[in-house]
Amino acid sequence: MRGIRPVVAGATHRTTMFEIFFDLVFVFALTRVIAFMAQPPTALLTLAQGLLLLLLLLYSWGPYTWVGNLVRADLGLVRGATLVAMAAIFVAALVLPDAWRQGPGLLDAPLTLALAYVVVRAVQLVILAWVSVTIPTLRPTLRFFTVPVVLAWFPLLGGALLGGTAQTALWTAALLVDIGGARLASAFHPWQLRSVDHFTERYGLVLIIALGESLISAGAGPRTMAPVGAAVAAALLGLVSTVCLWWLYFDRLAPAARAAISDVPDDRRADVAGDAYGIGHSPLIVGAIYFALGIEEVIGRLAEEPSDTGQLGWEAAGALYGGVTVYLLSRLVLRRLTVRVVYPAQIIAALLPLALLPVGRSLPPLAALALLTVLLIVVTWNERRFDRRDGPVAPTRPMRP
Repeated sequence: MRGIRPVVAGATHRTTMFEIFFDLVFVFALTRVIAFMAQPPTALLTLAQGLLLLLLLLYSWGPYTWVGNLVRADLGLVRGATLVAMAAIFVAALVLPDAWRQGPGLLDAPLTLALAYVVVRAVQLVILAWVSVTIPTLRPTLRFFTVPVVLAWFPLLGGALLGGTAQTALWTAALLVDIGGARLASAFHPWQLRSVDHFTERYGLVLIIALGESLISAGAGPRTMAPVGAAVAAALLGLVSTVCLWWLYFDRLAPAARAAISDVPDDRRADVAGDAYGIGHSPLIVGAIYFALGIEEVIGRLAEEPSDTGQLGWEAAGALYGGVTVYLLSRLVLRRLTVRVVYPAQIIAALLPLALLPVGRSLPPLAALALLTVLLIVVTWNERRFDRRDGPVAPTRPMRP
């Protein structure tokens, strides 16, 4: 029967190796958005279109976290269906760099991407419908959830066919319908949260893989040469900055958020977790991806011209400083929705990278990255004061598959 009926997950369920494999393919798609945004000439419009792609990907991945929390995703037909979704995500990743480039063929990149997205979402609905046979209380949620998901397919496919400005507008509409409808659906009929450990692990694992992309970006300069001199210094600064971002989330906030959600009464736990990780955590990943793009831009320029003393520019500085700002602010949103305490000094610190953006864009690439790294070191060190105010974090098991 295990291969026929879904295996319901228990309260102690943890992330499986199969889910980590699925998440690696998903993060590969996120990194391909970096390839899209890094194409010359990089412009603010391209950065905005990249944000749209990131949000579409993130909010198509989220329901798979709920699926894996309800039933074992690594067993039986659920695993088979998830493999289909994995293949669709992989296809989407391959064509992402050409997401706004229509071709002569019937299935050009935008339409292929839209169809792959539809497959990913359709597989979710099929799995959830099948799971609802075993968990009947899921049916009201699924009925509300299905409507906006399917409605979003029409502007998505229409935008892929039209291209250009119409594509941007229609894909934005599809995202708003998808997210807005899902929020309304969960408000009337919340999802069920069976394992807090599994839920928080999935989000944390995707974030740490996304942070790793900022390190991979250190080698993303011209492939015919290895980083030397100033580029190596920039790579080391990128490593220090990434360590700071890692510490700011994983050292204290991640276990504190997990403990706080565990303390919420059962009837409200799914609502709190959905709000905290849907609103607060997903933008953390967006910030990490933009930061990785900024690192790639800096190191790419220094690898080509080690003595580059020109200005970093708005696009690269926007990705670098803006990505860190999004990361720090999203971290505070997650903290507010779980731990319930945010200090004014933390908000000021989170906004400092944005305030320094005009300065950073006028500096040479290495100096701009050095300034941001120093700022992150100061913010990270200062955060220790707030940790002491909060007191000890309730012990939780470490993240592991």
